[in-house]
Amino acid sequence: MTIDLATIIKAYDVRGTVPDQLSPEVARAIGAAFARVVAQPEGARQVVVGHDMRESGPELVEAFTAGVTAAGMDVVRIGLCSTDGLYHASGALDAPGAMFTASHNPAVYNGIKLCRAGARPVGQDTGLSEVRELAQRLLDDPAGSGTDQAAPGTVRDVDTLADYAAFLRGLVDVSGIRPLKVVVDAGNGMAGHTVPAVLGTGAGLPALPLDVVPLYFELDGSFPNHEANPLDPKNLEDLRAAVVEHDADLGLAFDGDADRCFVVDEHGDPVSPSAVTALVGLREVAKELAAGRTPTVIHNLITSRAVPDLLQAAGATTVRTRVGHSFIKAQMAQHDAVFGGEHSAHYYFRDFFFADTGMLAALHVLAALGEQPHPLSVLAEMFSPYVASGEINSTVADAAAARERVRDAYAAAYPQADVDELDGLTVAHWDGHPQWWFNLRASNTEPLLRLNVEAADEDIMVKVRDDVLSLVRQAEDA
Repeated sequence: MTIDLATIIKAYDVRGTVPDQLSPEVARAIGAAFARVVAQPEGARQVVVGHDMRESGPELVEAFTAGVTAAGMDVVRIGLCSTDGLYHASGALDAPGAMFTASHNPAVYNGIKLCRAGARPVGQDTGLSEVRELAQRLLDDPAGSGTDQAAPGTVRDVDTLADYAAFLRGLVDVSGIRPLKVVVDAGNGMAGHTVPAVLGTGAGLPALPLDVVPLYFELDGSFPNHEANPLDPKNLEDLRAAVVEHDADLGLAFDGDADRCFVVDEHGDPVSPSAVTALVGLREVAKELAAGRTPTVIHNLITSRAVPDLLQAAGATTVRTRVGHSFIKAQMAQHDAVFGGEHSAHYYFRDFFFADTGMLAALHVLAALGEQPHPLSVLAEMFSPYVASGEINSTVADAAAARERVRDAYAAAYPQADVDELDGLTVAHWDGHPQWWFNLRASNTEPLLRLNVEAADEDIMVKVRDDVLSLVRQAEDA
């Protein structure tokens, strides 16, 4: 029975269990469709393909490669890489790309992140829907696919790690900072491959004033120590303990494909990704202003209000957008934004092909910390003036009905509040007193509603959080 690709091809990537959902047959069909729908129409001559440390990666890459070459296009395989390593290769080679990864998902999963030449996004509104439709037809009727060409494409293997490391080092100079001790938790993911190259001398680059303490650098897609998902607090426990144990200046945690970076301070306390967004954003804004340009920064709608507050005060224009990397990247390019940040610790840079890279964000944090004498906790406090709930998930039978209950209740109680539905439901009482806002979004894949609340003080945040959760869970608790 042929799989329905709508179950694994979502808003901005491919994600499924192997091999029942994402099999070599499916990967081959997606490769052929990607070549015909995305790569060939934009005049590309080759597709660059990489994969993370999951055991299923090489076989899926081989099948995807067969689909691309059968469509008459060449393939450049860069082997093991982080997702931002694939984006770098796509930008440097000016070629469309495919990264085989399921990011932080458990070992049984794999997936594909696709991009156009120059690391430009491929999402549901920028070609992914068409890729899914053609791949489905190829699976349903292989004999009538018409993908085989008289002259199939060629395949070559290229190692781009050293170029990736040198490129990042060229964007942020940390060679002159004060010595720092940093614990890095790779979670057995791709940071174990990239951190020695970028922060160490693994790519033949000069040594930096960094003492790197490695945690779980062994590449292992079964994730034997903990899931490579730093969004879940339990997966930060080892890093937090190690930072204190080693008397380190900070800790860094990367997810499985190492495109996201989470930061903890010298006490082992997590630094909000919104604070990192503000910190890095201000550095990029200052650089733009010094060059005589007017900076624009993108932030998604559930980052802290401190982000637009601080960046606008520094002279930047800020643009609020929905959650999701393909949406952020599109806005980055549309506005020629110098930087973009998300609550999930995705950080985007114009100098990195408008794409996200956790490693470049980490270099900025190291530079910001090492260029001044204060500990990271003091530095981070400057960018965290408000109180946030963090993301709270509620399992609901009818997400739409729950959201409408919340909307109706708050429209009646706070008629002066701003309400929008750019991405889920956002209700903001930020221009009144007391100051608060919340966003309630449905999961793309599960029967969940995700709540984020922020307020000017703890008591107000707790009240809004509890009131909204009571409304959301009303039917489930009945």
